[in-house]
Amino acid sequence: MYVPAHFEESRPELLQALMRAHPFATLITFDGAALNANHLPFEFDPEPAPFGTLRCHVARANPVWRELGGKVQPLVVFQGEHAYITPSWYATKAETHKVVPTYNYMVVHAQGTARAIDDPESLRALLVRLTNSFEAGRTPPWAVADAPPDFIDTLLNAIVGIEISLTCLIGKWKISQNRSTADQASVLAGLQDAGAAGLARAM
Repeated sequence: MYVPAHFEESRPELLQALMRAHPFATLITFDGAALNANHLPFEFDPEPAPFGTLRCHVARANPVWRELGGKVQPLVVFQGEHAYITPSWYATKAETHKVVPTYNYMVVHAQGTARAIDDPESLRALLVRLTNSFEAGRTPPWAVADAPPDFIDTLLNAIVGIEISLTCLIGKWKISQNRSTADQASVLAGLQDAGAAGLARAM
């Protein structure tokens, strides 16, 4: 990923916060002949420091878990808040008209070494944690234990877990840092009016 210095974000707490807030990410792998992309919800575990661990699961029929352990480490792309930026928002438009559209966004690229998780107890524990995370706040929350045990056992045989021990986190926060103070203020107001509260808060 191309990351100009003024868009670079390296603070671990912000990178990890984005990964937690936007857990549905893109897993990119290389099978020796072509790139493959799978879109999956991930669990982020901050241990071991400094980068942590990612876990997810896929259908056993999905060949991606057989592609792990090669020379090319898998890449997981987390996309945070993003929004189109119209030139009409720039304060300098009225002065010079030398403005063009752009897109503001926040992303994290996570890379590391991966392995398959195939034992039923570890898979069950992963499913319970993911379910509890996504069901938090619902009334009443659904739990894995709500389904018949033999039904869950059958489903466990049809999936494989993936664990990625992270070796690198790269963040890019493109949120108008390269614009003047006046333009930043007018973009912020535009985002707030457009309902892009998350991106406005980041600015």
